Amino acid sequence: MGSMQTSKDLKTIIIGGLVFIVLGAALLAAGQAQAADSPDYRISPEDVLDVSVWREPDLQRQVTVRPDGGVSLPLIGDVAVAGSTVSEAEAKIRARLMDYIPEAVVTVSVVQLRGLRIYVTGQVKNPGQFEVGRYIDVLQAITLAGGFTPFAKQRNVQIIRRDGAQETVYKFNYKELQRGRNLAQNIQLKADDVVLVP
Repeated sequence: MGSMQTSKDLKTIIIGGLVFIVLGAALLAAGQAQAADSPDYRISPEDVLDVSVWREPDLQRQVTVRPDGGVSLPLIGDVAVAGSTVSEAEAKIRARLMDYIPEAVVTVSVVQLRGLRIYVTGQVKNPGQFEVGRYIDVLQAITLAGGFTPFAKQRNVQIIRRDGAQETVYKFNYKELQRGRNLAQNIQLKADDVVLVP
């Protein structure tokens, strides 16, 4: 009887883990697909952009955003694009091209999202670095990491955010969220946030 119960418990844990993994993969794929179309997505270092100018095939380039936030383009040299939306990046490039091509029509597309990255570590099934194509919240990040292990202290999750030399720690109590309480703690994550599950 005991072994049957153990087998049943093991099946439940495995099925729960598979649900988390499938849901996580779906969230990641959906995010990657939607990011290029999202008007509020901010370009980040390491993103790969496709830049083209109408009727100017020699100016079409795929460029990687450097760590300093810039890209190098023909005729105009360096342009700072990190932190800009796609339409803002187009406007910056268009303004710089005006001296050479007064009626320039510039198109910028994000072809690879590498800059919006979060980390999930500790008592989750698949800890690691996750490149996400849109802004996600704490619960979605834990889902991407496969969910909690049986040993996770679900009441004591921490989100560590660095802004230059300043570090801020946010608390996340999954048990409260499960009961529909303190929903505001499920904050939207920013690039390079670390979700620590003790």
